[in-house]
Amino acid sequence: MFHSLKACWRLLHAIAHALAGWWTIRFTFPGLSQPERNARVQAWSKRMLEIMGITLKVQGAPPPEGPVLLICNHLSWLDITCIHAARHVRFVSKSDVKNWPLIGTLSNGSGTLYIERERRRDALRVVHHMTEALCNGDLIGVFPEGTTSDGRGLLPFHANLLQAAISSGAPVLPAALRFADAATGETSQAPRYIDDDSLAASLWNTLRAPPLLAIVRFGEPQHPHGRERRAWAQSLHEDVQQLRRETH
Repeated sequence: MFHSLKACWRLLHAIAHALAGWWTIRFTFPGLSQPERNARVQAWSKRMLEIMGITLKVQGAPPPEGPVLLICNHLSWLDITCIHAARHVRFVSKSDVKNWPLIGTLSNGSGTLYIERERRRDALRVVHHMTEALCNGDLIGVFPEGTTSDGRGLLPFHANLLQAAISSGAPVLPAALRFADAATGETSQAPRYIDDDSLAASLWNTLRAPPLLAIVRFGEPQHPHGRERRAWAQSLHEDVQQLRRETH
């Protein structure tokens, strides 16, 4: 009973915080510079994690500035918020997110680039926009698995989006994310969002869980000169695996 009451309180607080973020994006962002917007997104993300009972633990060095293409394993709908709390980046996300009530506005405000995964040729368009953004000095984030996994292993990495780093000459920074029970350090499955999991169930499990850690570990930047994207994707897969092991 106590855990359910605590979860309800967290949920109400999280909804209020999300609505405050929506208001900021709609009415405050137009008068802010891009660095100011980025700082607001990072601060909002940190506070959202606190509201949900999640402590952020950053290992390694987040990228101080762009251009950088950040790649990370994908576990949950919470992943973007966790990484934004560590360092704001512009994520590539599936296109239907931009039409979701409230979440779409928050996603748009954080500078998300959208891809229609059902259309194979849309990857070419997204790579073009990513290349432009990297050439302009942006930090771009992608989940090369293409979907969430249960965290026990890594799905194969898709190589297509790495072409943006090769074309722009921007370095790639591997990173790994793990959710853990704050008391024991053991991996937590509470925030997982895979297969038949519903967003509502995943959210409720997260809210009812004991205090959690979100561990984000950043690796070392890798430069694209002389790289072939498929071989690079396989190498990065191994690097992210190693970073995951180092979060334990």
